Amino acid sequence: MDHGKSVLVEALTGIDPDRLRAEKERGMTIDLGFAWLKLPSGREVSIVDVPGHERFIKNMLAGVGGIDLALLVIAADEGVMPQTREHLAILDLLQVSNGIVVVTKRDLVDDEMLELATLEAGEVLADTSMEQAPIIAVSAVTGEGLPELVATIDRVLDKAVPKKDSGKPRLPVDRVFTMSGFGTVVTGTLVDGQLVVGQEVEVVPRSLKTHIRGLQAHKQKAQTVAPGSRVAVNLSGIATDELGRGDVVTVPGWLRPARAVDVKLNLLKSAPHGVSHNTTVTFHTGAAEAQAKVRLLDADRAEPGDTVFAQLVLDHPVAAVKDDLFIVRSATETLGGGRIIDSRPKRHRRFHPATIQGLNARGQGTAEEVILATLDPKVPAEVRGLAVRCNLPAAEVEKALESLAGTRQAVIAGKPGSQIVFSAAAWGNQSREVEQVLGQYHRQYPLRQGMPREELKGKLRVHAKFGDSVLGRLLEDGVLAEAGLEVSLPGHEVRLTPQQQAAVDTYLKGLSSNPYAPPGDLRLDPDLLNMLVAQGRVVKIGGDVVFAAAAYKEMVEGITVHLRTHGRVTVAEVRDMFSTSRKYALALMEHLDSQKITRRVGDERVLR
Repeated sequence: MDHGKSVLVEALTGIDPDRLRAEKERGMTIDLGFAWLKLPSGREVSIVDVPGHERFIKNMLAGVGGIDLALLVIAADEGVMPQTREHLAILDLLQVSNGIVVVTKRDLVDDEMLELATLEAGEVLADTSMEQAPIIAVSAVTGEGLPELVATIDRVLDKAVPKKDSGKPRLPVDRVFTMSGFGTVVTGTLVDGQLVVGQEVEVVPRSLKTHIRGLQAHKQKAQTVAPGSRVAVNLSGIATDELGRGDVVTVPGWLRPARAVDVKLNLLKSAPHGVSHNTTVTFHTGAAEAQAKVRLLDADRAEPGDTVFAQLVLDHPVAAVKDDLFIVRSATETLGGGRIIDSRPKRHRRFHPATIQGLNARGQGTAEEVILATLDPKVPAEVRGLAVRCNLPAAEVEKALESLAGTRQAVIAGKPGSQIVFSAAAWGNQSREVEQVLGQYHRQYPLRQGMPREELKGKLRVHAKFGDSVLGRLLEDGVLAEAGLEVSLPGHEVRLTPQQQAAVDTYLKGLSSNPYAPPGDLRLDPDLLNMLVAQGRVVKIGGDVVFAAAAYKEMVEGITVHLRTHGRVTVAEVRDMFSTSRKYALALMEHLDSQKITRRVGDERVLR
């Protein structure tokens, strides 16, 4: 059964898309073929010739990603065949609305049979994404109808939505081969961004880093290729056996391979059978193919024509992102397809209303709803990663976050460039956790002004790299108070019992009685002493040497003035300067060394 696709492509372009010997011997397209055509408007378009035979449907699926217009070819002498209906069903699932039905072999039938073939084509288009597609009869042999077809292609392409340029190019690889003198070349249809010669790229999911050695579009060298282009990429330092169909060439560091995907699965009304929970299917997206187990989330079984939410668990990683389209098939027939909702999902509870509500929001909600559904109710997300997770432009994410923050549905913390965002629920949990940790600390250490900031960060369940952002936002909101390197709950005060106050007063009076050489028998409870140090009322030099803060300040200023005048000072001179003992003078100078105020040179000190 030959509908004349490849003959039609050759008649339009002058290029024979059948490149394999078996294709030429059997007169049948087995794998993808490629050609290009310059239209009357001057634009140049790529043509992907996909296999029509039902035995090669999976090869056909590798070639339909990223298309702007579909030519559905029906032979006038054979009419609509089963694989035609399957191809149309796949185009419908992939939401391809720009199309033209081409009735070929016009020269082999009479007018009555041609009319029947045309009527049948119109009937099969009904209730599909291509139901408004024009139908044109042609003969690739005589050329009849070809000028009209070319003009129609040009006209229909005017309605094509321009490809977005997210700055994150993806090239799903559909062919890998070697060119003499160049090395490894991969081909595909570029989506989402531009590729540039010399650019560093990563092959996902293989995590291979390489550089673009050269680019070609329609066998012409190019320095840059835009999204939507059919392109050949010459990769440096990488062998053909390291690559395969389904790999994706992209810029490094953002595209994480998916081992599971959340999807809204639409089963074809014409599907041969339904899908039960844990059914195994073949999953196709872009040029990739994987075996997948279907975890139905809101049903035990989906029948033909049903739409259900599911998580597809893949047998090997695939490079995919939110909103990518997919197809699922049994061993021999297409069952359904749809759009990926999340390419980094967690395992979900089945029949869980909140999960289904979140998937609904992620699948068809506003930018704000998509972001809220993406945010984890327990932990924050990095703002710079949200655009990727939600598959939204960065500017749209920024605007949506401003709106969500303004209504307190989300809370943003951290400095620009490294910000994190919490859902309102997650932020409430985070605030309560900090308050509980600090409250317990205040009860355990009532004489301490606060908890060291680093210690508090270490006790939070949030990722360590988010700690400063969390505490910064809590301080900004007044949930925490800050004193130096310590933080406390607002309103926390150190309250002494009468006995403790009396002990503190006695200790401070003792320090003041001989400020430069305090009595050696002065003692104070360690917690009370630490409180006085934290309050800045005393300075602990080392060991059991403690000075009142005023005395310490006078001594440091006196030593500093001496050093600026004389350049050097000895421990003996410090002792005599303040009429103290060697014990206190030596302890003070060693302390100043540790504080990097002075530096020891032999038996003397100099200013640092």
